Amino acid sequence: MANLIYTKAREAFLSAGISLPGDDIRVVLIDTGGYTVNGATHQFLSDIPTPARVATSGALTGKSVTDGVFDAADVTFSALGGASVEAIILYKHTGTASTSRLIAYIDTSAGSGITFVPNGGDLTLRWSDGANKIFRLLQ
Repeated sequence: MANLIYTKAREAFLSAGISLPGDDIRVVLIDTGGYTVNGATHQFLSDIPTPARVATSGALTGKSVTDGVFDAADVTFSALGGASVEAIILYKHTGTASTSRLIAYIDTSAGSGITFVPNGGDLTLRWSDGANKIFRLLQ
């Protein structure tokens, strides 16, 4: 697959349904053996089978939106165990999976795939310091 912004997230951005700086945005680590992304039809966290959700972060902090680029502070998952992780998904957390809007699917970083096998240690997601940070909205 490739990194993408979910179609319904694009719609929500344009209709003020998602505010990256103001909403509770979180990350879920994904085992792609249990989830096949569909950017056109998947809308909510409930579209991702529970076994494919390896771990979920708390609310992102230090969020910023500048020139169409979204960034936030790095995220640490402590004492991470479970299935292998091949992708991450950002979503708007509402407290209910059936209304928590999927935003972005990321399975590559700097041109290579994401793969991490949890071993009980900590995992820190370090967002890119490059021009696109977490993601950039393109024309």
